[in-house]
Amino acid sequence: MGVIAIVVSLILLMYFAYRGVSVIILAPLLAMFAVVFAGESYQIMGIYTQVFMKGAVSFIAKYFPIFLLGAIFGKLMQDSGSAKSIARTIIKTIGEKHSALAIVISCGLLTYGGISAFVVAFAVYPLAAALFKEANLPKVYIPATIALGAFTFTMTCLPGTNQIHNIIPGSYFGTNIYAAPIIGIISGLIIMVLGVLWINFRIQQSLADGYGDNHSNEPEISDEGSLPHFFIAILPIIIVIATNFLFTLVLIPMWDTSYLASEKFGEINANKLTGIWSMIIALLAANIFVLLLNLKKFKDINKSLTEGAMGSMLPTFNTGSEVGYGATIASLAAFAIVKEAVVNISPGNPLISEVVAINVLAGITGSASGGLTIALGALGDTYNQLAQTANIPPEWMHRLASMASGGFDSLPHNGAVITLLTICGLSHKQSYKDIAMVSLVIPVIMVFSMAFILSMIR
Repeated sequence: MGVIAIVVSLILLMYFAYRGVSVIILAPLLAMFAVVFAGESYQIMGIYTQVFMKGAVSFIAKYFPIFLLGAIFGKLMQDSGSAKSIARTIIKTIGEKHSALAIVISCGLLTYGGISAFVVAFAVYPLAAALFKEANLPKVYIPATIALGAFTFTMTCLPGTNQIHNIIPGSYFGTNIYAAPIIGIISGLIIMVLGVLWINFRIQQSLADGYGDNHSNEPEISDEGSLPHFFIAILPIIIVIATNFLFTLVLIPMWDTSYLASEKFGEINANKLTGIWSMIIALLAANIFVLLLNLKKFKDINKSLTEGAMGSMLPTFNTGSEVGYGATIASLAAFAIVKEAVVNISPGNPLISEVVAINVLAGITGSASGGLTIALGALGDTYNQLAQTANIPPEWMHRLASMASGGFDSLPHNGAVITLLTICGLSHKQSYKDIAMVSLVIPVIMVFSMAFILSMIR
């Protein structure tokens, strides 16, 4: 009965999330639903305050600075015109003959630099629409090009990417964001190339349709002269990447962090904090630089900072609620059966098991970071131990965990997918098929293929 309660709870979470109900509301309600029908209703208040809320708050306490500084950085890059300047320069350089590739690279660069996928979509869409309209290419393929650049290889694969999905695994495996660079680069390039080939193939099939008529949300392109120069615009992103690299691999390892072993600091290993500390410092430096370099571009700096800070709240609490939900499910007695089943999907092979677990949970929750955190929160220690027993490098576990989060998360109820389609003024019926191909089908095939290959050579 407990297992059935967990399954029904997860199905309801996916269904109502698809229907647009807030996860902040859904997660506690459906977590308590599972508690009641798993036969543990007498513990419901204790589980809510001591398990659900503790799990949610623990995640928020650990990652809120990154969400906050990242959202502010994205807002400052957007309001200063820097994001548009970068995208416009790349698109102009590559040209309309390679429209899809130009948009993918523009989104990829912005995402790799730590700007959230939502901000990237807002910044690049007007330029993508102008480029597709000028080249008379079907508008319905714009969402897929943005999704490929923002939701896939630069979000989860490439070593050093400043997205939360590449930071979270480090807390469980004692690794940093540069884990398994060869695996990440090879996987990322394959996903990008196959994705661009698919989009170009689809465009060629529909060339006769042209850009199309009667579209909604057609953007107005701002005056090019009002945008900062490309090199000024890209400097904050270079600052993020360079500062992160410097603190992750050089400076923080030189610090005396022995004090972290005391009870006051939770007796934690410094390796589990390096990625978080580096990202906080890098984003803080980048925010200062984007402000100093573009002072005259901002109409109201206080407004930009405030809106950026407020913009960090929803994704932080959404993910925190999902983590609280995962912690609640993991606390149920019946979860031991589920855990055993997942771990034994491929006995003795934590690589395959990890990829399956994260993909499934990311798909159910409709969130890459949520599914990743739930899976590792419940099974991270188990996978770490299994990897050590099987002599599998923790860097491999880190990279595959990150990559697996960017697969089934792109099901139709995913918030980023819905937002992207809204920004582009298109529907699921018009564009989801191609979004799914480049951000779900290809990445899932890639991560499973890599897991099988690594399993054979370990």
